[in-house]
Amino acid sequence: MAADGQNRVRLALGISYHGGHYQGWQSQLSRQTVQDQLEKALGEFAAHRVSTLCAGRTDAGVHGLMQVVHFDTPVNRPEASWVRGPNALLPRDIAVQWAKQVPAEFHCRASALSRRYAYSLLASPVRPSIDQGRVGWVHRPLNLELMQQAAALLVGEHDFTSFRASACQALSPVKTLTRIAISRRGAYWRFEFEANSFLHHMIRNLMGCLLLVGDQRRPPEWVTDVLAARNRDAAAPTFSPDGLYFLGPRYAAHWGLPDQTPLFDALP
Repeated sequence: MAADGQNRVRLALGISYHGGHYQGWQSQLSRQTVQDQLEKALGEFAAHRVSTLCAGRTDAGVHGLMQVVHFDTPVNRPEASWVRGPNALLPRDIAVQWAKQVPAEFHCRASALSRRYAYSLLASPVRPSIDQGRVGWVHRPLNLELMQQAAALLVGEHDFTSFRASACQALSPVKTLTRIAISRRGAYWRFEFEANSFLHHMIRNLMGCLLLVGDQRRPPEWVTDVLAARNRDAAAPTFSPDGLYFLGPRYAAHWGLPDQTPLFDALP
């Protein structure tokens, strides 16, 4: 049912996607992005053009467990229909996980308290096969304690210029990294990062440095030299996007939005 111009509603959606077949999140002329596919499905379902804003852009090959978007619409339908309807129209590697009507002052990006990512990594002499494109890969064994020591030196407010892509458009390289958690399950490693916001390629560059420490080619304290250099050339090469997942933003409880989706526990 459509509402008049004075009764537009704002909707927030949680979106999951496999980024392997797309040129990143943000709309491009090729139309081969996650945003393009989502807006096409939403527009068909709502019978009007839909323009979305997202909580955090992801690059080509990067996956989303709970990307959050918002948009305004004059169409008034049950929240559940905003899940089922677009999902019937989306490619099978993109799905709306939840939908919720939010106040007009909610903004998926500006209202976020922090953003979370995870990197899933296979450490094995043999490359990935079934999970190709879903995990990063190193063939050297890794030392957990050394990587944890390096991670502790990276947590806090720092100038992360050394971990910033040359194309990054952020106004400031100073970010507050509040958490790096590293865990292992068999040959699979999981690295979780949380910060107020991230620079372009920041996590993939952090991963490159942590792995040089983990395979003992650099000592843990080397990462402080990388930070102090404020020069991209001081850090490790940018690591593969294959195992990088956007876990989603955190919001204040009063917005009533989910904190994660079931996919969070399924991540390798």
